[in-house]
Amino acid sequence: MNASIDILINSTEDAGLKSIAQKVKDQQRITDEEGLMLFQKGSLGFVGALANHIRERMHGDTTYFNRNFHIEPTNVCVFSCAFCSYSRLYAYKEDGWELSIEQMLDMVKAYDGKPVTEVHIVGGVHPKMNMDYFIELMQKVKAHRPELHVKAFTAVELDYMFRKAKLSTEEGMKRLHEAGLDSLPGGGAEIFAPEIRKQICDDKVDAEGWLSIHEAAHKLGMHSNATMLYGHIEQYGHRIDHMRRLRELQDKTGGFNTFIPLKFRNMDNDMSHVPESTITEDMRLYAIARIYLDNFPHIKAYWPMLGRQNAQLALSFGVNDIDGTIDDTTKIYTMAGSEEQTPTMSTEELVSLIRQVKRRPVERDTLYNVVRDFSLEENVLI
Repeated sequence: MNASIDILINSTEDAGLKSIAQKVKDQQRITDEEGLMLFQKGSLGFVGALANHIRERMHGDTTYFNRNFHIEPTNVCVFSCAFCSYSRLYAYKEDGWELSIEQMLDMVKAYDGKPVTEVHIVGGVHPKMNMDYFIELMQKVKAHRPELHVKAFTAVELDYMFRKAKLSTEEGMKRLHEAGLDSLPGGGAEIFAPEIRKQICDDKVDAEGWLSIHEAAHKLGMHSNATMLYGHIEQYGHRIDHMRRLRELQDKTGGFNTFIPLKFRNMDNDMSHVPESTITEDMRLYAIARIYLDNFPHIKAYWPMLGRQNAQLALSFGVNDIDGTIDDTTKIYTMAGSEEQTPTMSTEELVSLIRQVKRRPVERDTLYNVVRDFSLEENVLI
């Protein structure tokens, strides 16, 4: 592996890029200025090679997935994010949905006897779905299936819950954790820079609030993920600023499992005039994230958003996780025009997808414990 990076270093004429490649070889952290340089000057082949070097040093050919399903309690929301195709404002909610606790519990029961390990619960911010409501939901889920990992609620949902309950972030997180909340997804981060946030999601929790909620979760021993919405009106510097804040919190807590870049989709929202990023720019972003976020164990490509073939491609650009089976239970990206309009894959299909690009499929749980290593079962049907 070092031989290939030596070739890259020796064949690179730009002194700045050569220095970055040497740092990657020596497992040294790159600076913000160097991260920006990769966006401005690094070719797709260059950043891809560096990211793949890091990926294979950390994980070899292992590519993770999990068996999960999503519950989206509502798409009715008090916030009006310009990029969102999913939510319906509370005042105009005719085409929105609102699930009852019993309806959501029935969704959990539909997986009885099936080897799912995680339920992922996120949705709009509904003024009537408060903390007590979700505590009751989690308690009933845990009573029915104690071993099911509950990964739930973006920092946006949590901030609203805590403020409405008149609780501090620390008090609110503690109550939810005791009720059955196991970890946090990474949604709601969008772009941390206030000048961009003001234009695309001005009325919801800011960067400091988002980070403080995740820090509070980490202090309770909970893990979480982090996202970044890219490919809209942000500049390269905003991306680096966003990742720097995440890297600094990870240095402090070590609580993040995974970084998930989320591609802006422009169908049926207030930013439909903004063109979407190209697949080349998508892959460069994944690669540079893998290089810059040296303290994040995993980089995930969310396959329902990228599409199956592009998710496969991402496995050569620093990505080592392609999320889960999903089972057609999420509408957040399909409503925005994602590649996958019926986001469901069987375990057989996911394993085959990973094997097709010569990677090693490994089923994980939410915390990356190995559930099943399919590379040991090359000719075994799932």
